[in-house]
Amino acid sequence: MAGVRTAVAWLASVAPDPESCLREWEEDPLGVALLPAGRGWDVLILPGRLGRPTLDVLCRVLDQPGPVLADFGDARIGFLVPPGTAARWLGTGIRTAGAGTWIVVPHPQRMTSGGIRWLIPPDGSGTLTDPALLELAMHEAAAGLAGEGREPDDA
Repeated sequence: MAGVRTAVAWLASVAPDPESCLREWEEDPLGVALLPAGRGWDVLILPGRLGRPTLDVLCRVLDQPGPVLADFGDARIGFLVPPGTAARWLGTGIRTAGAGTWIVVPHPQRMTSGGIRWLIPPDGSGTLTDPALLELAMHEAAAGLAGEGREPDDA
């Protein structure tokens, strides 16, 4: 349980008012909070068709990738990366959330009914996915999809 409290505190620490964020999170029936990206992390958002195989590649090469979000139906997969990554990212078809943007973040332990959920929840240590490794994993995943005759952005 201490790990969950640490993860919750780590996520809430980026909120303008962390205590209010914690209360809102606990009271919100959807179990989500709106948090600013660009402070503790940015988010690179991949189409699910590419995001899932990219996560599989990362899990093969890393003991612990950084936190990863998925929306309803896995249409989009969001990788938490170091702050500033979004401003420098040039990948076609990849959405970014960095400074000046806000994202919906589920509680790291509670099941949410809003559709967004953690595929890899934060552990509170501050571990984030290295953007260079993420890019390499994306290339490997895209090559795998192309080898199967499918494009990464096919639905």
